[in-house]
Formats: sequence, structure tokens, C-alpha cells
Amino acid sequence: MRDACAELGLPVLDHAQARGYGGATHNGDHVIRLKGPFDIAVNRQPDGLFHLSCDWWDGHVEQEVGSQYGRLLQLYAAHKTTREARRKGLTVQRSQRSDGSIKLTIGGL
Repeated sequence: MRDACAELGLPVLDHAQARGYGGATHNGDHVIRLKGPFDIAVNRQPDGLFHLSCDWWDGHVEQEVGSQYGRLLQLYAAHKTTREARRKGLTVQRSQRSDGSIKLTIGGL
């Protein structure tokens, strides 16, 4: 997650308060500090998975990370896949498609 956030130019704070509409805040194990008025709280759930939450009001979050976190999640997946493939000795080529999506090409040694 941190690599994806770094690529988007967004700092990640540990054990912080995420900003929401009307000055509301909520706790996050990690908080992705957005440039706009709201942030994304990231919390580990009992099953070990992470849950993202934010205030979607007025499109501020969507502008920075995409609809339903789409751009953020795609970058996370690209970084995670690249890291795992390289750990296994594979090569990875990354390219940007005209629609903004990311294409990874993974090859052997």
C-alpha cells in the first residue's frame, strides 16, 4: 500500500485520525492523507484483511484515488505483483495503457 500511495504522492500515517465531512474524524491503523479535505482510514479487520473507509462526499476522494479506490487498488496490485514476481526471480515489465490502466508482463529468467 505504501508504494502505491508514494506513487500517487500521498503520505501514509500510522495510528492517526482521518478527516471527514464537517470536521468529523475517525481512527485508522493507517491513514492515507489526501490533498483534499478528506482522508482514507485503513484498518485491519479480525480476519486479517484491511478495510478502507472514507467520506465520499462531493467527489474529493474519487478525484485523487479513483472511483471506489480504483486507481489506488490497481497500483497496489501492480506493486504487490511486481514484488512477488521479482522475489521468484521473474522479470516484470510495466506499461500504461491509453485508458489509464496498467499492464504487467511477467517473464521467466
